[in-house]
Amino acid sequence: MPDSLVLFSIAIVGGYLLGSIPFGVLVMRAAGAGDPRAIGSGNIGATNVLRSGKKGLALLTLLGDGGKGALAVLLAWLATRDAPVERQAVVVALAAGSAFLGHLFPVWLGFKGGKGVATFFGTLLAAAWPVGIVAGAAWLITAGVFRISSLAALVAVAIAPAAALLLGRPHAIALLALFMALLVYVRHAPNIRRLLKGEEPRIGAGKKAEDPAE
Repeated sequence: MPDSLVLFSIAIVGGYLLGSIPFGVLVMRAAGAGDPRAIGSGNIGATNVLRSGKKGLALLTLLGDGGKGALAVLLAWLATRDAPVERQAVVVALAAGSAFLGHLFPVWLGFKGGKGVATFFGTLLAAAWPVGIVAGAAWLITAGVFRISSLAALVAVAIAPAAALLLGRPHAIALLALFMALLVYVRHAPNIRRLLKGEEPRIGAGKKAEDPAE
């Protein structure tokens, strides 16, 4: 039990610190492009970075935000590669969920982070790639039909927990998907209100500054 507590603690703390790296802020500052919190919605995600007009920086932010979740999963998996499947899944889920929390509530930015969509996909693809593929397909289909990015994200994350169970992933991974999905919904509360009013902007229609999906 003591060894397990140490491992779980490292997974939680390490995952959180890794996830709290604010790539949007770092890449814009490194490029001398300012701070994403001072433009558009003030969000640190790739969508808001794109509002700076720097597509390359937005892509780097997207890859960084997704990659840090994937890296948390990889490190947890390597640390438990000789452990039973269920134990490994618990450690992976703790590290991944903590990285996701770190992105949403980074200590370095006063706990004001992104909305978590890129980190959700990066984490899920690394933890259970078939589930990540299903969620990604749901995003693409919904975005293609309705042309609303936030709706596509909400549909994708809602499908993920059920997909994890149906595809036979460990229960810890299904709970991870559910945990992240709930937080994505919480962070998208303003988008949900606009969706219910029919006011959410469509992809390519010129988003309002406060309307990012990420």
